[in-house]
Amino acid sequence: MSFSLPRRLGARRGADGRFLNPDGSVAGHPLGQVWQMIREGQGTPWPRRLKNPYQTPPAEPPPGHAAVTFIGHATFLIRIAGGPTLLTDPIWSERCSPLPFLGPRRARAPGLALEALPPLDAVLLTHNHYDHMDISTLRRLKSPRIVTGLGNAAILARNGLRGAEELDWWGETTVGGATITYLPARHFSARGVGDRGRSLWGGFAIGTPAGAILFAGDTAHGGHLAEIGRELGPFAIGLIPIGAYEPRWFMRSVHMGPEEAVQARSEARVQTAIAMHFGTFKLTQEGIDEPARALAVARAEAGLAEDCFIVPRFGQTLILPLQGESP
Repeated sequence: MSFSLPRRLGARRGADGRFLNPDGSVAGHPLGQVWQMIREGQGTPWPRRLKNPYQTPPAEPPPGHAAVTFIGHATFLIRIAGGPTLLTDPIWSERCSPLPFLGPRRARAPGLALEALPPLDAVLLTHNHYDHMDISTLRRLKSPRIVTGLGNAAILARNGLRGAEELDWWGETTVGGATITYLPARHFSARGVGDRGRSLWGGFAIGTPAGAILFAGDTAHGGHLAEIGRELGPFAIGLIPIGAYEPRWFMRSVHMGPEEAVQARSEARVQTAIAMHFGTFKLTQEGIDEPARALAVARAEAGLAEDCFIVPRFGQTLILPLQGESP
C-alpha cells in the first residue's frame, strides 16, 4: 500500500485501525526481521559508563535567542527569550525499559540534574517508546502540561499522568505565546507486543514571532521532511537525530543515519542543526562515537561548516539566534 501525503493532512490509519507512516507504509518491522536483527548480535561494544565533562550552568537567552541545553538522547531544555520554557522527551532514568533491572542502560548521566530544571511551561512528548516516554521521569516532574500525539494520553493517564493534550499531525496548540505544531514522522509506536501503531508518533515545530525551532523526533528519512520545510520553515534551529541506525537494512525504515540527517537539515530548511539521539543508550549496533564521526564526514562532503550541524556536549547550552538566513 502506498500513497503520497497531501499537504497538511492528519495521520491515516490502516484497515486494522493502526496508524500509518506519512508515505502510507505500515509502521515497524515484521517479527521475522526483528528476530534476524537480534541474531546478528549487539555490534560494537559500548563503555559501561563515561563521565560528562563539567558544563557551565544554563544561562538565560538574550532577546531574539533561544537557549538549548542538551541533557542526553532526545532530552533538551529549550528556553525562548520572551517565550516558553520547554522540555523534550524527558528521561532521567537509568534504563529505557519497562523493567528497572533489564534493558538498555545509560552510558552517560543526564547532562543536567532534574532538580536543576527551571519551571516548565510544557513537556513535548513525541511518542510512546520507552526512551522517549519515561513514566518515572514524568512523575518526578510533577506538574507540567504535556503535549503529545493521538493515543498517548490514555497511556499516560493509566500511569497517573492525566490531562495530556493530544494532537494529530499538523495539529496546533499554544504554549507561552509560541505555536506548537505536531509534525509527521516516519517511525512507529509500541510499548508492548500487541499495541504497535495504536498511538501516534511525530515531531514538533515551535513557532515564535522571532523565529522557529524544529524538534524532528524519531524519524527515518522521507518526503515528510521537505514538506515540513515547505509548510513551516525556515527553522533557525533544528534538533535532528543522528544515531541508532545500524544495521541499515533494518533501521533505515525507522531512524536516519548521519548522512541522511545532513540531507534532512537541508530539506527541512534548518539554519543551525543540533544532533540528538546518540551516545546515551545503546539501542543498535554502531559504536558510541560512530554517529559523531560519520556526521563529520557527511557534513564535510556536503560542504557545511561545523557550526551548521553541531554535535553538542552533554550538558552544553547553546545560545542561538532565532532569526537567520534560509539555508
